[in-house]
Amino acid sequence: MTGITGNAPDEVKEVLSNIPNLFGAQQANVAGGFGDSIVQRLQVTHASLEAKADEPMKKEGKVVCELEVRQDMLNGGGNVHGGCSAFLVDICSTLSLFVYEPGAPTVSQSMNIVYHSPATLGDKLRIVNTTLTVGARAMSARTEIWNATSHRLVASGVHIKMQPSKL
Repeated sequence: MTGITGNAPDEVKEVLSNIPNLFGAQQANVAGGFGDSIVQRLQVTHASLEAKADEPMKKEGKVVCELEVRQDMLNGGGNVHGGCSAFLVDICSTLSLFVYEPGAPTVSQSMNIVYHSPATLGDKLRIVNTTLTVGARAMSARTEIWNATSHRLVASGVHIKMQPSKL
């Protein structure tokens, strides 16, 4: 079993238990693509599909990830780099959309991020992702990056994705 809590189907949890494979990240010992070392360490701890609290006729996908801040995530001032936060919003929000709609091909349309407080080397991040809407052509998710060490919100974002255009 994967050790991922929540009511997502076992097949979905199995895919989420290997995030590098899902995003095509290279092996840790091979020079890979942007953010591969971060993706290698990202762990999904929860995946569920529930009725939305404010709109019970609609569903909401939720994925919680955890990650320890390491040197490759920091800027020159010793805090998590804004680009790293944006990368985490991109990757992790996509996971909550995957729980809702497994296998649907999507590309980013827009991403808005608010930076709230810094996280530093050794801090543990808890990244909470929930779907907002899922339609025929576009879908959106909200991400909150929490510093589980200091119990502060690091960054929050909304990511809108769409089906890729056909050539």
